[in-house]
Amino acid sequence: MTSMTAPDLPDRRLPFLILIASLASLAVAFASQHWGGLQPCVLCIYQRYPYGVTAALGVVGILLAGQPGWLRALLLLAGLAFLVDAGIAAYHVGVEQHWWQGTAECGSTLDLNLSAEELKKQLLNQPVVRCDEVPWSLFGISMAGYNFLYATALGLATLWYALRPRGKRFGTA
Repeated sequence: MTSMTAPDLPDRRLPFLILIASLASLAVAFASQHWGGLQPCVLCIYQRYPYGVTAALGVVGILLAGQPGWLRALLLLAGLAFLVDAGIAAYHVGVEQHWWQGTAECGSTLDLNLSAEELKKQLLNQPVVRCDEVPWSLFGISMAGYNFLYATALGLATLWYALRPRGKRFGTA
């Protein structure tokens, strides 16, 4: 009887999965904005940045596939970036649930350094999207809530893979 060992994915496969998972999240965000008509608030925008970072790390990981030390460091960075995104999403959920207030930018992205006329023009040409309102939810969970779950799962899975001992057998101490 053979014992199962933790699978060692080919060097390019995990960075490719990180790239695809990151781009998928960004695709959903942009599709819901441009085709679904859901305008993002500033916290929604902030949640997109870590996915851009992890997508870039995925590309770098694909290019550095033959160097295990660099790949492990890259996976650690990607896992942390996913968890940063989860933290931003958790904060956003708290703002939506009125557990705490949002940032100063929540509710308005106006540039207050403009003249009165330019400020008026900006006000009339831009919808104000509040961070504490939930424009869409499914089963009582907002997009920020789903992003929290997704980013947390990606972050923990990536960190687990990066930190696990190589060749460790499942079911053994």
